[in-house]
Amino acid sequence: MEGLQRLEQVQRSIHLLHSVGVSDANPAAERFLADFTFFLMECCGEIDVSLKCQLITKHISKISGLFCSNELQFQEQGSNQIGNALQPNPEPEAAMIGIDAMIRSNSTLEDFCRSYFMFHKMETNQPQLVFRYLPMLSFTESYIYQLDGLNENLLQLSSGGVPTSSINFEEDELNLCANSVRIKDPFRPLLSILESRGLLTERIIEELRYGEKYWALERKLCRALVRNKEISIEDVTRAINLKSFDYRVLNLLLYQLRGEKVNDLHMEFLSISELLVEVSDDLFDYENDVVENSFNVLRMFVKYYGASAAPIMMAKFISEAEVKYDQLFKALDPQLSMKYQKRCEDATKEGGKTCGPSLGTWHIPPVIEDEDGYRSSLSSKTL
Repeated sequence: MEGLQRLEQVQRSIHLLHSVGVSDANPAAERFLADFTFFLMECCGEIDVSLKCQLITKHISKISGLFCSNELQFQEQGSNQIGNALQPNPEPEAAMIGIDAMIRSNSTLEDFCRSYFMFHKMETNQPQLVFRYLPMLSFTESYIYQLDGLNENLLQLSSGGVPTSSINFEEDELNLCANSVRIKDPFRPLLSILESRGLLTERIIEELRYGEKYWALERKLCRALVRNKEISIEDVTRAINLKSFDYRVLNLLLYQLRGEKVNDLHMEFLSISELLVEVSDDLFDYENDVVENSFNVLRMFVKYYGASAAPIMMAKFISEAEVKYDQLFKALDPQLSMKYQKRCEDATKEGGKTCGPSLGTWHIPPVIEDEDGYRSSLSSKTL
């Protein structure tokens, strides 16, 4: 988590340097300038930034002369070893969440309880059951939201003109990274907590890996749209299918908390239901997602298929998913299927929608072919 925050700080620093005309075509040079800026900001007794700059200006030629004469070569080679030797033994990274992430996760937790508890033969009007499992469910969802928030910040910063390559981030790499520390497992602290309580399973690990994959695809696709680059339809469909990974994590965790075997039919049905809900939400939020440069399946279809074909292909995609949904829905226990259908209808109406999968109707909004022009027109209206 600390590494991700460091990465966000580096991006903000590069963006600030760009705003005053400090930039370089070499990504490594830009990263050095950002790190150097951080170095100047570090506390060093009573020496302020102005005096630091004066000292550097006064002595830099002599210091660089030492490098040119190879007198500092030994110290440079050994500095990392000395620094590492002085560092205390690293302790396991603590899994911490902020109040903002907890607040943002509330709506998902409420929906999960009202929509998924019935698949565990539980009722939301039984507070003793809700609060028995709420701590772990809430902590897990809040942790995911915290990482998701950092991912969104990185996406918006890179979309705003900060070159991603300047912060050692590879577009096709699925791991989040920062500085010299490459965070190959941002979920490690959460996994440690689940494992210590005997709740961790291979399927939970797999779904969290899918979450990392989704974030990587989200960044890749949204950056491609802003930079007018080609995208893959396989990436698009993969991303929309992975998007609700947090619901599947919560569901698998609830099975563990209750000591029950996972019901594969229920998991498969809920996965296709999640897909249709995600598509419905994307259609409902389409214009806002264009403005915010957020992942939206219709945006991606417009980019890949073109403005005229995108609605047709979107309707085809929905129809195919609905066929699978209907097949699995009929395989459910009749009483359970009725309860779930009622819940879906209530959720759709509560969200202010008049169409969607639960109501049997769909509305594909007019597509936006020129996203830059659309955003510019909205900006001019607010001036």
